[in-house]
Amino acid sequence: MKSIQPIVLRGSACGVVAGCAAALVAVAVGAQELPAAAGGAEEAARLNARALAYEHGEGVAQDQPRAAALYCAAARRGDAEAQFSLGWMYANGRGVAHDEGVAATLFALAAAQGHAAARQALKFVSAERAAAPDCMKPDEPPPPIATIEPPDPFANLPPEKQKIADVVTTLAPLYAVAPRLALAVISVESNFDPTARSPKDALGVMQLIPGTAARFSVRNPFDVRDNVRGGLKYLRWLLSYYRGQVALAAAAYNAGEAVVDRYRGVPPYPETESYVQKVLALFGKDEHPYDAGLAAPSPFLSRP
Repeated sequence: MKSIQPIVLRGSACGVVAGCAAALVAVAVGAQELPAAAGGAEEAARLNARALAYEHGEGVAQDQPRAAALYCAAARRGDAEAQFSLGWMYANGRGVAHDEGVAATLFALAAAQGHAAARQALKFVSAERAAAPDCMKPDEPPPPIATIEPPDPFANLPPEKQKIADVVTTLAPLYAVAPRLALAVISVESNFDPTARSPKDALGVMQLIPGTAARFSVRNPFDVRDNVRGGLKYLRWLLSYYRGQVALAAAAYNAGEAVVDRYRGVPPYPETESYVQKVLALFGKDEHPYDAGLAAPSPFLSRP
């Protein structure tokens, strides 16, 4: 092909005038090299001026790869002058690898906007066009931040405990309770012992006291499925009452909602404080979805 001769100050933003070099220096010094892709004609003109300064070493050290990057930043904004200048650099292998196909594509983009020099330049490059350079692609949004789930402490239970976990995993969704929360409560309450009985006469895997068992229609607290159903109903109600705050629901499961309401939070009982921390650590979250229509909020949540 015929080499396209460099046209000094090729239709730059400051024009072909004797004082242009000084203007280019003023723009190039102290400005960021690659701003964000937003901006209109004024920003594109500023990028072109800075690129031209680096391309020809006008007041700054000559740096043609930097010039190409700046031209591309303006070309990405649809600026015809930058598209032509970048095409010229590809056509002549200045600051970028020689590639007539890319040059033809850039010249065509500029020519389509009425750039006369670009139309003329198309006569000297390959008729076969290539994809626009990667720098012309729109900025991609940053990848979403991956949600890191805490390790599942119930992934490798021994067989007897796994049988109970399977019951919980089956029933919990029916009561809109996360299985992992129910398993956390069971782990802290009874360590998966269906025959557990506390000094306060809390019974079974979810340690239901007689009043709670009656409240949620549990007939046999030592039957795993019956006990789990009652415990899930109670957890669902507590989550609604405390508007999904797991710490408060866990504290009430341990000490009763009346105590939590009186202290307007987790009561200062060592047993309850330890209980809440263990449940939170096993569940791995501070909040849980809840059904607002199931219970009115706790009085201390519904008023300042």
